[in-house]
Amino acid sequence: MGYQWAILAVFIMFALLEAKNGKLFKKATEVSDDGKVELIGTLLLFIVTQPLVLFCSATMMALAFPQYQGILVDSPILLYIALLLIFDDMMQYWWHRLSHSTRFLYNLHRAHHNAKYMSVRIIYRNNFFYYLFMPSLWFSGALIYLGLGWTYAFYLVVKLTVITGAHAEWKWDKTLYSIRWLHPVAWVIERTISTPSTHSAHHGLKADDGVTNYKGNYGNLLFFWDVLFGTAKITRQYPAQYGIEGMFYANWKEQLIWPLYKTPRKPRVVRSPSTKVNDASQPLIPNTKQIPTGETIESKA
Repeated sequence: MGYQWAILAVFIMFALLEAKNGKLFKKATEVSDDGKVELIGTLLLFIVTQPLVLFCSATMMALAFPQYQGILVDSPILLYIALLLIFDDMMQYWWHRLSHSTRFLYNLHRAHHNAKYMSVRIIYRNNFFYYLFMPSLWFSGALIYLGLGWTYAFYLVVKLTVITGAHAEWKWDKTLYSIRWLHPVAWVIERTISTPSTHSAHHGLKADDGVTNYKGNYGNLLFFWDVLFGTAKITRQYPAQYGIEGMFYANWKEQLIWPLYKTPRKPRVVRSPSTKVNDASQPLIPNTKQIPTGETIESKA
C-alpha cells in the first residue's frame, strides 16, 4: 500500500498549491456535471478498473505462460525501466493519439477534454471503458507477472507525479522560463517530460490561438514521444481557454459510461439556405482539427 499513499500525497500537494494560487473548486468555467465526472471517474479507475485490468492481465499470463512467472525478477533495473517506458508510457501515447483519430475512441476520451479548465481534478476524468480497453494497463499487468511488481509501483509514483504536475493549474514551469540561466534546463525538460505548458496546449479550446495543439502533445510521462513521432508543439505559453470546440452536449452519465448511455438530444433541423434563423439557433460548426472525422454535431437537449 506504500505507493498508493505516495500517489495520494503527490496529488494532495499539487491540490494544495492549486488551492493556494487560485481555486481548486468552483472554477469560473465549471459546470454542475464536472464534479460528478471527476469524482466518479477517479474512484472507478482506482477502485474498479485498474485493479481489475491488472488482475485479469496477470491471470491470463498465468494461464498461458505459467513458466514465466517472475522470470525477470533478477534482471537489471535499466531493463525494467525500458520495458515500462515502452509497454506502458509509449503504448499510452499511441492509445491517446488513436483516441483523437477515431470516432469511437474519442467518445471514450472526450470527458477528459470536456473540462473548460486545467486542474489536478481532471487527471482521471475519462470514460470507464477508456481505461478498461487501454493497452498499457494490460501490458503493465503482464510485466508485473513477469517480476516488475515493485519497480512498477515506483515507476507509477514518478509517472503520476509528472502527469499531476502537467495538469495542475499551478504552472511550475513558469520559473524555468522566467529565469534566463535556466533556459537550457527548460529546453531539456520540456522535450523530455510533460509540462504544464506542453500539456495545457493539448487541452486548448481554440486551434488557431497559436498555442493549442489538440492533435498533438499526447505524451503522459514522457513528452519525448511527441518529439520522436512528430506531434510536439512547444511555445512556452498557455492557452487562454480550454475545452472542446463545436462538440455536441453530453451529460455526466454519457461522459462516464458511453456507449451504455447516451444523452437524449433533439433531432438536428436541416434548413434550406434561404431560411433565416437567429445566430443562437445555428448548428455548431465543428473544429475539424479537434474532432475525429465522422463526428456528429447535435444540439443540446
